[in-house]
Formats: sequence, C-alpha cells, structure tokens
Amino acid sequence: MAIAGPPLDQPIQLSEVLKPGLDSNPDSAALVSPTETLSWGELDELSSRLAANLLELGLSPGDRAATLMPNRSALVVFYLACIKSGLVATPLNYRYQAPEIDHALEVTEASILLAHVERDADLAKSVFAKQLPLGQISYGAESGGSTSYEELVRKTPKSLDLPDVPPTAPVFIYFTSGSTGKPKGVTHTRETYGYILSSLIFGMELNADDVLLPGSSLSHIGASHMALGGFAAGLRVDLARTFDGHELLPILQNAKPTVLTMLPAALFSLVRDHDAKLEHFQSLRVCFAGGDKVSAELEKEFTDLAGIEIDEVYGMSEIGLATVNPRSGMNRVGSMGRISPGFQASIRDDDGNEVPTGTTGRLWIKSPTNMIGYWNRPDATAETLVDGWLDTGDIVHADEDGYLWFEGRKKQIIVHDGSNICPQEVEGSLEAHSAVSAAGVIGIHDLVHGENVRAYVTLEAGTPRPTMAELIQFSRDRVGYKAPEEIVVLEEMPLNATGKIDRVTLKRMAEAVH
Repeated sequence: MAIAGPPLDQPIQLSEVLKPGLDSNPDSAALVSPTETLSWGELDELSSRLAANLLELGLSPGDRAATLMPNRSALVVFYLACIKSGLVATPLNYRYQAPEIDHALEVTEASILLAHVERDADLAKSVFAKQLPLGQISYGAESGGSTSYEELVRKTPKSLDLPDVPPTAPVFIYFTSGSTGKPKGVTHTRETYGYILSSLIFGMELNADDVLLPGSSLSHIGASHMALGGFAAGLRVDLARTFDGHELLPILQNAKPTVLTMLPAALFSLVRDHDAKLEHFQSLRVCFAGGDKVSAELEKEFTDLAGIEIDEVYGMSEIGLATVNPRSGMNRVGSMGRISPGFQASIRDDDGNEVPTGTTGRLWIKSPTNMIGYWNRPDATAETLVDGWLDTGDIVHADEDGYLWFEGRKKQIIVHDGSNICPQEVEGSLEAHSAVSAAGVIGIHDLVHGENVRAYVTLEAGTPRPTMAELIQFSRDRVGYKAPEEIVVLEEMPLNATGKIDRVTLKRMAEAVH
C-alpha cells in the first residue's frame, strides 16, 4: 500500500535560517547552554565572522569541513558558518576512534577538521588527520601553534562578503553504518536539507511558544536538524552538553523547554535517575523519541513520571524525519506515527509489490528530503535509491488509519544507545586476536540500551586461552564503544550455505537461553 503525508509548499532557505529570530527580536536568546547564552544577533555575527575567516584560510565553497566535537555552542556556530560560506559540514561521531576518523576523512577528502582538544591523543593516531590540506582547528586549547576556533570567531575578517550558493550544492555529509561494515557518507543538498527542516516544523507542529531541547548528539542528523529547524521557526534552542540526569534535569527545571527529543536508551536512563521528579517535566508539551523502538516499559515509566505520553517518531540520516505521532491528532502509542509532510511511503514485499493494509513489508520512502546519495559511493547509492524511492531496509506494517508499526530491521545492524554498530566490524576486532579462530556478533535486546553486543567465538587449538575480560578489552582497544558486553565460547561456529557466519542461528541460540 502507498501512503502520503500532507504536501510541502517549499523548503526552508538555509541562507535565511536565522531570519525569523533576527526579524522578531535580535537581542533575545537563540541558543542557551548551561555555560553560555547567545542572542540571535550574536549567533548571526559569530557565524558570519567564522564563515568569512574559514574562506580566508583558503577554503572554497564545496570543500568538506569535518568536525569531531561534543555538544557545544561552537558546533552550532560552525554549522551555520558552513551554511553561509558554502562549505560542506561533515560531522564525525564524537566516539569515533582513529580508524573510523581516517575512513571518514579519506572518503570525503576533507580539507579541514574542527576538533575538541580532548581528542588530541586519538587524532595523533590518525593518519589522515595529519594530512589534511588546511590542517586542524582546535577547540578548547589554552595555547598552541594550531589555528583555534576561539581565534577565528574573534578575528575581524578582511571582508564579510559571502558567496551565493545554489540549492543543489551539498551542505551536510552525515556518516552512518551500513551492512557492509564501512560507514557511508549520507549527502544532503541545501534543497533536500531545507525540505527536511520544513517537514520537521510542519510535522512536529512547532509554534511560537515552543522552546526546544534536542537531547542527543549534534553530530547526528536528529539533534542537528532539530536545532536548525528550531531556528528556522524562530524558536529558542536549549543545548545539553551530555545526556544524563546531572545535565538534563537542571535544564528541564530551569530553562523550561516545551519540546524534548531524545533517543529511547538515554530517555530510559533519565526517567530512572533517582533525582527525576514530576516537576522536572511539567513544562513539556511533548516528548519525541526516535532512533530506536520505544519499549512498552519506557512508555509506561515515562508517562507515570512525566504525566504525558511519548510521541514516537521514525527517521534516518538519508531522509530526515519520516513519521510522527501528530500533536493535534491521536498519539497511537506503540506506533511510529503517520507519514510526515512531504513524504510518500510504499510498503512492499521482497518482489517489489505493494502489500495490503495490515501486511508487513519493507518500507520505501519518496520525498524531496531524500539524500542525493552516499558520498563517492555510486554503487551503494544505486542499491538504496531506485526510481526516486529510497529503500529503508526496515520492516513495517500500516493500520487502517495510516499509522506505521515497526516490525524489525532487515539489516543486521545492532543499535546500542542510538549508535549503529556493524557486526562485521566487531567480529574483525576479535578475530585479530591470536587465540580467536572465528567470531560472530549479534544484538541482544536490552530495555535500557536498546541492544547489547554479544559475541560468540571459537578459539584456536593449542593457544593460551584468554579470559573473556581480556578479549572484551582487546576489542575495545580497536573499536571503542562497539566492543561486546559479553562473549560466549563455542566449540564450532555455525555457518550458512555460503560459508558465512550464520547470525540467524546465533540469534536463535541466544533466544533459547533467554
């Protein structure tokens, strides 16, 4: 069956994303963090100055400007500067280790990297970070020889004339894990991203009284497009540096946001924080959660504590926010909501035929928000984008009222705390150990984290037997947070008909135990 959301008239013009706030009250707060408040005028001035100074460093429109930053006001200013200067903002997951940093920098041929000084030791292990044409911009360094962010936003540029950039020009590259194990660069133009913001404002029914708190990482599309969409709607955005109760509860109580967006795992931890009370959530009109399935347990505990239901949403880096439980309509708890404005959905079987209402199938999306492709990966792009439709790889069904219900992932990506983890990558880290002959990795359902990583290994005969703690640390040294939480030793690894690790059998083994 095919389902369509309300039509979208036009995209947000990214060059005017701050205009609503500047026109209404340039001296009022636009971006607020626990350590800093920037007005609309200050945000505009800082980002314009930074944009001009970036170009004076030798960058040109279309160059990729990578970032390795935690949530800070500086990251928002940098994104706005990239928009103004025509640079392609390329956010890297702040938890990336040197191999992942190298992959992203190599794929995008980035020209420059903005990085927090606390990542200096990891960047020293990176090959490509040392070879960037225009080097690195440091953030938070007290002194040093490299260019600093602080310098670039203070320095008066020779000229504030900024280029006109066509709507078809790339503006963001977000990296996301694919089933092959190598992250791919999801590429959005100024036009596709403008439609993402337009659909967000319309679909979430943002109004002039709202204050937004994106409770997740700005290096991902979820929080970054929420922040930029808030600006485009003329709203104040509250910025959380971390996503635990110690940071979020005071913001909720003091800043009094009306709209909260979070990943389910982080929201679960917040709800179960022993300091969390009803008064922390009383300003909220709505809480949106996406990036993974919202469990019934989380829904109940949040509703009992906050007094409102969670509005579940569904989105991808490739398409933006594709579904939402509308605030003015019914929040059908447990569903992903209805198709967002500007989107069309088609639910198909494996042969590409649309299935009847209530029947499960693979979700395909057609929208002006669809990415233009994966950066320098025409092969992967051709597999995902077909005749204007994007294959999400997710299995859903639709009810009679057009609400979508998530049934599972076609891909075998493990989603832990909202981060995508590729089994093959973790397997490779374990198989690098001299005592491991084979490894198979799967996700195990967990109420708090979404999925935990479990590895099954077989060991080489005649080699010293490592402890499981040693193997976990060995993996962690190579893939960081993606390392397994537990490891099970098998006498023989199950293989499928093609001789590959049979993860379906491993899943069944895990389910039998639990």
